[in-house]
This record gives sequence, C-alpha cells and structure tokens, in this order.
Amino acid sequence: MSETKWVGVCFEEDLFEDTGVCAKVNDKQVAIFKSRRLGQVFAISNYDPVGEANVLSRGILGSIGDAVVVASPLYKEHFNLATGECLEKPEYKVDVFPVRIEQGQVQVQI
Repeated sequence: MSETKWVGVCFEEDLFEDTGVCAKVNDKQVAIFKSRRLGQVFAISNYDPVGEANVLSRGILGSIGDAVVVASPLYKEHFNLATGECLEKPEYKVDVFPVRIEQGQVQVQI
C-alpha cells in the first residue's frame, strides 16, 4: 500500500488571490490558485487537455454558478477547480490534487 505524501510548494503568503502559480511536484506541473471569494486554495494539473499545453496557471479565475473555475488562456474553456471537469467540453478533465495549509505552507498531496 502506498503512503500518502504531502509536498510543500510555497507559502500561503506568496499567493496572490485569484491568480495562479505553477509548481513542479514529482515531475508534474501543478497549478495552484487561491480564491478570494472562498478564501480557499486549489490545485489542479497545469496541463490544458484542449490546448495541449501547460498553461492553466496563467488562466483567469472566476465562477460560473456555484463552481469556482479557471478559464484556459488558450481557448477559454472553463475547468472546475474542485472537480477538474471542463464545463464546455465534458469529455475533457484535469487532475485535481488535495491541498492543505500547514504552518503557513501550501502542501499538495501526491
């Protein structure tokens, strides 16, 4: 059985609200976002499966209905930060990673 591993990526104070940053975690690019409205930190894959590029950390954060989303900077599809689902093209989905804050450090579960 594999052990759950939390990896520190940055400090919460380093995050700007409603703006993404990219971190490399175990050879994966992870996009980290802090929602101003919810005061919550999210982590998803940085890879946009529609545009086929690592760009989601540069997307625009917002909400559609109750969903907190990031709009890809390429073709503007919206990805739900909680589920990874693409709202416009449900056949596409990105990985979502659990996040926690420990002593001010943002940690992603791998």
